[in-house]
Parts: sequence; C-alpha cells; structure tokens
Amino acid sequence: MPILQPNQSYTFSDYGKMPYEPEDILAELDCSLVRETLTLPMKQGEIVGLDQLRRQLERNLSRVSLTTETSRREALIAPTLFEVCEQVNSPLKSEYTMNVSDRLKGSADYFIPGKTGLLIIEAKQADLARGFTQLATELIALDQWIQHPAPTFYGSVTTGDLWKFGAYRRSQRQIVEDRHLWQLPEQLETLMRILIGVIDAEV
Repeated sequence: MPILQPNQSYTFSDYGKMPYEPEDILAELDCSLVRETLTLPMKQGEIVGLDQLRRQLERNLSRVSLTTETSRREALIAPTLFEVCEQVNSPLKSEYTMNVSDRLKGSADYFIPGKTGLLIIEAKQADLARGFTQLATELIALDQWIQHPAPTFYGSVTTGDLWKFGAYRRSQRQIVEDRHLWQLPEQLETLMRILIGVIDAEV
C-alpha cells in the first residue's frame, strides 16, 4: 500500500513526522537510501578565527541550557554557520523556501549556496533520525529547484551539539546517510573543515 496519497499535499516537515521507515518514504519519491561512511570534502590549512569561535560556543554553553530549539539554534548552530559563511564569503539563507511539487515543498532551516550547496536543518525535538528523513526530502527537492553542475548535494541535520551529514547522488537518485556523528564544541575544527570543504568543493 502506498504511503503517499494521491491528490494530497506534503511538506518537508510532514516527512519527518511519518512513522514509516525512511527507505520506504524515499522509495515513494523514486529514490533509494544507503548508509555508509561518507568521504566528505575537507578544507586544508589554517582556519582563521577558529579559536575565537570555540570561545564563543563554550561561553554560550556556560550560559544557556540546550533544552529548546531556540536555545540550540542561537547558542551553537547560528554562530557556527555565520562563521562558515564568513570563511567562504557566502550568504546564509534562513527559512529557504522551495516549492517543487505537492510532494516536495516547504522551507529548509538554512541553505548556504556554494560550489556544491549545503542544506542544514535543525532536528525537531532533537530527533536526528526523523530529522534526517526530512533532510533527505529537502535534498531531493533542491536537485529540482536549482540549476547546478555539482553531481552531489550535501546536507546536515543537527541538534546543535550533534551533527549528521548526508549526500544526494543526483544521477543515481540515491541518498547517503553518513554513519558518523560530529560533536560540538569538542570536534569543532573537524566540523568546520567539513562544512567549509563541502561548500567550497570543486565540482
């Protein structure tokens, strides 16, 4: 029995609330899902301002409890993404709206345009698993929403202190869920190298 009903509209957030397995949901969108260790692009060399960002994040964590989506966004996610955009000289688009079809529409929390493009979404109720399903549908929509030569689009779902990456292999219509989790602020340097590397990767 199909999961998606004909003549019914679905937003990205709707997919994150569905009780079905993500493989089954993505199959309805004519895509597959694999879980493997992604080899993510990484920036080489020095990252200017890294120590300052680390101090800012640690200060924020000493002042706020990460019990709400707003606190996680303001204390960890936004400062990190603003610094990434500063490094790659790119705008940070928040509540980035896409309207591809009745099955693929809604807003991504953040979109950073670059040589590959990077979508970031905040996991609702700190649920990375459901958040990743939503991220996957946004990556599928992005493939149809913008014209871009990159063979792969990247995204991340985050609770602020934990980050999980995914990729959409466009020609294969395949979503890849990375097995790794990255932690802030403990793995800040590695995470920054990935975020910058993904956005600035050569096509």
